[in-house]
Amino acid sequence: MPRTRSLAWSELKVGMLAVGALVLAGMLIIAVGGQSGFAWQRYELRTKFDNVQGLKSGAIVRVAGVEVGKVTKVGFAGPAVEVRLSIREEMQSRVTTDSRASIGSLSLLGEPIIDVTPASTGRPLKDGEYIQSSRPAGQLSDIRAGKGTVGKLFTDEQLYREFNQLIGSAQQVTGYMSRGQGTFGKLLRDPKAYQQFQAALTNLQETTRRINAGEGSLGRLLKDEAFAKSLTSATANFDQVSGRLTRGDNTFGKLLTEKELYDRLNSTTARLDKLVSDLNQGEGTAGQLLRNKEMYENMNKTFSELRSLVADIRKDPKKYLNVKVSIF
Repeated sequence: MPRTRSLAWSELKVGMLAVGALVLAGMLIIAVGGQSGFAWQRYELRTKFDNVQGLKSGAIVRVAGVEVGKVTKVGFAGPAVEVRLSIREEMQSRVTTDSRASIGSLSLLGEPIIDVTPASTGRPLKDGEYIQSSRPAGQLSDIRAGKGTVGKLFTDEQLYREFNQLIGSAQQVTGYMSRGQGTFGKLLRDPKAYQQFQAALTNLQETTRRINAGEGSLGRLLKDEAFAKSLTSATANFDQVSGRLTRGDNTFGKLLTEKELYDRLNSTTARLDKLVSDLNQGEGTAGQLLRNKEMYENMNKTFSELRSLVADIRKDPKKYLNVKVSIF
């Protein structure tokens, strides 16, 4: 008899331990699943969307950014999609007829969730009632809808491929730089190139210092009032000359503004161009003189003989003055 009692008590302890383990496991499951509270401590709300953007059962429900429940069911209800929400009962005073439910996301690439905006006005919604839905707002919804550059990047296959190629090219350039190839690579890896670049920066700093100190032409331009006034005066004179040219006040101005003078100059230039062309082709006396070697040599010989004759006349003029004077 005592042995039977001992076995019964042992079995009872094992059973109690098993029940305790099951209760603990259930509590752990509830904690891991994100549901704070039991089923009788939550209530259900419903809402409808035209597009749930991949929302699934089990998605998080947030009120004012705080996780308060889960999505229990997503299914069609006529032309719209009905979503059922299981929310902690303590949120009932915050979720009213003026609240709105929208589809959001935990991050840029995160799974869709339900965001509920709390309201201090309106009647608290009861179990099974519908909460009004609103169009997803903000950048994440625009990105999911394919709007903007980032949105197109996620939805446009062609743009995605081009962006992927760009990333590949950037990785290739980075590889070249890491291996010391190219100008930037040498700048990063070659001490001599780095020293030259550092020297160039030093020279640039010195030049900037001299300019700020009023040294050199640029420095005087910034610091010297007289030099600046002279430059301003020169600029004004240039503007005045440009204005006179534009108005046609002088020869160059008339050349720019008077068509007749321009045509005459153009005609003269054309004739001069033809004259030069004829000379180059050996046409006319002057052209023959330029192109005909024999004629050039004869002309040169004639001039030489003429110079000799003039020199001889100057030397002995009586030789060429043969004048006879007779008296009856």
